[in-house]
Amino acid sequence: MKWEYVNLGEIAEFKNGLNFSRDQYGQGVKYISVADFQDNFSAKTDELSELKEDFINPSYYLKGSDILFVRSNGNKELVGRNLFIAETIEQITFSGFCIRARFTDESVLPKFYAYLFKSKFFRNTLSTNAGGTNINNLNQKILSNLNIPKPPLPTQRRIAAILSAYDDLIENNLKRIKLLEEKAFASYKLIVNSEKLEEFTIEELSNVVMGQSPTSDTYTDEKEENLPFHQGVTNFTNYFVENRIYCKAPIKIAEVGDILFSVRAPVGRINFTNEKICIGRGLCAFRSKNGFQNYFYHQLKEFFFTEDVIGNGAIFNAVTKVELMKVKLKTPNEKVQREFETEAQNIYNLILNHSKQNTRLREARDILLPKLMNGKIKM
Repeated sequence: MKWEYVNLGEIAEFKNGLNFSRDQYGQGVKYISVADFQDNFSAKTDELSELKEDFINPSYYLKGSDILFVRSNGNKELVGRNLFIAETIEQITFSGFCIRARFTDESVLPKFYAYLFKSKFFRNTLSTNAGGTNINNLNQKILSNLNIPKPPLPTQRRIAAILSAYDDLIENNLKRIKLLEEKAFASYKLIVNSEKLEEFTIEELSNVVMGQSPTSDTYTDEKEENLPFHQGVTNFTNYFVENRIYCKAPIKIAEVGDILFSVRAPVGRINFTNEKICIGRGLCAFRSKNGFQNYFYHQLKEFFFTEDVIGNGAIFNAVTKVELMKVKLKTPNEKVQREFETEAQNIYNLILNHSKQNTRLREARDILLPKLMNGKIKM
């Protein structure tokens, strides 16, 4: 059966996100920012930052089945990336760099369109409507005029169910990773609370490589013979960075097992890399001088628990190498760190295996996705 096509504006309505200033940060209402658009299908609400509730109009609260798009960002790759709001058991809002789509047609399944918006078909359609191969800004008019397929509702349900099976497996692995992380952090906190600690600067504890961005003409989608390239936290996950863009002429290199640290807003976000990569000016790479990489990772995670905060509590949009290397971390003796490292490395290896499984699942899902969305596979 040939699928019907409609403009997205015929089946959904749109709203730009909330603009706010730093003095409106605080406990109250969680909000989704561009930094939260990782390679997730749906929004991860347990680690969101918060805003004070008193200035938020209720019309900016999200509902289950809403879809958020990145509207604008310094990184073109992020524009158009989207998140599905599976459920809202609490009040959540979204930043002004995002656009909310809310479906108004009962004959469509929002989850189907959440998958459609992850496909290359959508990215290509988006670029065509924006008048070029890259889009710097997404707006309501562009989204409204997108001509997209509208298969029969039973077909939408079947496609969403097939793709959800992959995401369910991915989500189960993410839950296992989180439990392993919590186990390692609990062991770390036991040391912090029971051992004698001395203060050492980051400069004393680790070697650092500050990122430097190659020219944009060296960026490529081609993986073969090129190094993965990371400019900032765009492709950070809970633990290991995900590779999407590659570089033909890398300048600054992070090695396998290095800790990646964001030196631009959000300052202090941390990931590992399990591959040799090229890092741009938004990142630096740490390696423990004594080989206690996992312990140092937890030290950083604890110190930078509140992103964008450096030692004196000041808010930073960026941090220099001089500022960063002066940060002091409380550290036990080498014997204690070495014992922790043995246990933590086993946990690291398990997390690595689950992360590699998720990479393979995403690759399989993403191969299947366009075939389902263009109607080549009969449903």
